[in-house]
Amino acid sequence: MSLDLSRLGQVRSDWTLAEVRALFALPFPDLMFHAQSVHRRHFDPAEVQVSTLLSIKTGGCPEDCAYCPQSVRYDTGLEREALLALEEVVERATAAREAGATRFCMGAAYRSPKDRDLAVVMEMVRQVRALGMETCATLGMLTPGQAQALKEAGLDYYNHNLDSSEAFYGKIISTRTYQDRLDTLEAVRNAGINVCCGGILGMGEGAEDRAALLHTLATLPEHPQSVPINQLVQVAGTPLAGSAPLDPFDFVRAIAVARILMPRAHVRLSAGRSDMSDELQALCFLAGANSIFYGEKLLTTGNPDVAADQALFARLGLRPEGADSFAPPLASAVASEAARCGRDG
Repeated sequence: MSLDLSRLGQVRSDWTLAEVRALFALPFPDLMFHAQSVHRRHFDPAEVQVSTLLSIKTGGCPEDCAYCPQSVRYDTGLEREALLALEEVVERATAAREAGATRFCMGAAYRSPKDRDLAVVMEMVRQVRALGMETCATLGMLTPGQAQALKEAGLDYYNHNLDSSEAFYGKIISTRTYQDRLDTLEAVRNAGINVCCGGILGMGEGAEDRAALLHTLATLPEHPQSVPINQLVQVAGTPLAGSAPLDPFDFVRAIAVARILMPRAHVRLSAGRSDMSDELQALCFLAGANSIFYGEKLLTTGNPDVAADQALFARLGLRPEGADSFAPPLASAVASEAARCGRDG
């Protein structure tokens, strides 16, 4: 089908799957041009939102997600850990803020949290917000009442990924349904919490699955405010270890299509960055990615360290959102590199 290019950049939830397929089928230069145009209409293309993710309760999850080292069903060598103490979480959040992060995300390996554990997480949310940071949590499935309680505690964002298309979903998870995930997203939206929802690429899905995933996200009643696009991090002992790697250009295409479909969302270059070259990350930023996780770890898997991200931002002339008030180390690094280039140029 032919695309109505005049509508690109509009915020709409009536995308057809055929339109999404047509975006993926565009020649790469055309797709990048349209994604850049949409990005510039809604964001400063030189700004990147910076988040830090901390695993506040590691391992012991009863789910069977085929990509996840935290499942009790797989022998990955991961040690099970209890919920972290409140003081340690606040200390880690303070360090993240000082390193330049403006949002602090707390992840716990629950199928769904017990109310007694949720009460502890709510106090973590209150104290992290008191540091002047945005807060995000990912705790598994929520009831409407739990979502409302988190909202009242001051939670800004809740992460709950769809992972893949509904058609492919059953090949990677059997312990909860796609509708279970959609129900949690509905509870979060109804509570007035911002939604963080995306997927994982490179799990053996096809191009149709990537198109269907983004179509589902773009036709929710409201677009997610954050859309993390993850590249599978293969962990020995999980069923997806040894999967064929995804073509990097297919990953960039997904970033670009997500940017066009959800113009006002922060599209997050998320898990898998440790396996990406600087050049590939730069292409993702050009395609419309404008958010990253910042720090040495994403839950239990590696991530580029702070110094490497600072250096990459400086080389690309990027700066973090809120740099003036929240990120002096990173803002200083960018300014210093710009000054050096001016002297040397």
